[in-house]
Amino acid sequence: MAIAENTILRVGIVGCGEITQVAHIPTLGFLSHRFQITYLCDVSQDALNHCQTKVIGPTPKTTRNAEELCASTDVDVVMIANTDAFHVPHALLGLKYNKFVFIEKPMALTLKDADLVIEAEKQSKGKVMVGYMRRYASAFLDAIQEIGSLRQINYARVRDIVGPNSAFVGQSGTYPRTFQDYDQKDTTALAKMNGELIQQALAEELKVPATADLALMWRHLGSLGSHDLSAMREALGMPTKVLGASLCKPTGAPFWSALFQYPSFSVAYESGIDGVPRFDASIEVFGDTKTVLVRYDTPYVKGLPVTMEIKEQMPDGSYRESTVRKTYEDPYTLEMNELYACCVEGKPIKTTAADARRDIEIFGMVLQAGAPNKSSGAQ
Repeated sequence: MAIAENTILRVGIVGCGEITQVAHIPTLGFLSHRFQITYLCDVSQDALNHCQTKVIGPTPKTTRNAEELCASTDVDVVMIANTDAFHVPHALLGLKYNKFVFIEKPMALTLKDADLVIEAEKQSKGKVMVGYMRRYASAFLDAIQEIGSLRQINYARVRDIVGPNSAFVGQSGTYPRTFQDYDQKDTTALAKMNGELIQQALAEELKVPATADLALMWRHLGSLGSHDLSAMREALGMPTKVLGASLCKPTGAPFWSALFQYPSFSVAYESGIDGVPRFDASIEVFGDTKTVLVRYDTPYVKGLPVTMEIKEQMPDGSYRESTVRKTYEDPYTLEMNELYACCVEGKPIKTTAADARRDIEIFGMVLQAGAPNKSSGAQ
């Protein structure tokens, strides 16, 4: 799909829920010299009416039919930000009409669906970019360079423990709303699709019991977990196996952890959601004489920087700590600028469909290591 330089990309958004209201509509509006929202799609007419008034610039068209949006000549980029279960069907529609498709993570919940997207992209003039916004933070990119300079990696920690999302959303200044005017057929279709996806992912692909507990764990990995594990992959590569994993328990706040084995070091991963209103997310890598730490804050409140912290022994034997903050631009803004560069300037896409498939492989490694009564060990 060729797009002229110095053009304003016309964006159609599928899904008018929280992430669209809090992040995508404001960010695309701030970048009005590059983007214009021209179409909105949702199963809730009330959500469409609400979001239509939030768009900066001309009033976008609305529809409850995703194919109508994907087929429109008023849309250059299809942004998929609805419930996870429909990411793949709507991505396939966007590719069917040769659009550039931006998919919020997780791109897919099963290897089968990930392969469908990869194959459809090969047959399309369109392209796929997956929304791993943390991987576009300037501090993260700087940390990749620092990690690459280490003589060897001895150990790493990946941590993501956050409080209730409502605490951050409520202070974002975007005043999002939720709506319940769904047709029963839409609710039924979603429940059916979720059940089929869990059966495919757990029972068919992983050969673990498709229990409610493991299904919930799979969804946690696809939501909060995919941020961390995707960034871990870019910083450190794919682990060779999972040495052990502790999954969510049936009661209490959801917390989970895993120990990943790499060829010459291990990575401790811990994540969870509780009732404390704070955002504690980081990646820390330990070398012989230098430690590199990327520290994330909530992206829902704009202007909170992602920072890189370095602790190192200097050649003269002294110890130095430094904190690098290159920009106050939030990861969503940086991600949208990257999207523009990929669409208009032909810049290679980093977070591709094939890249996103690796997350699903890691999810499987974690569940197979931690699932009760598993038939096989971690792979």
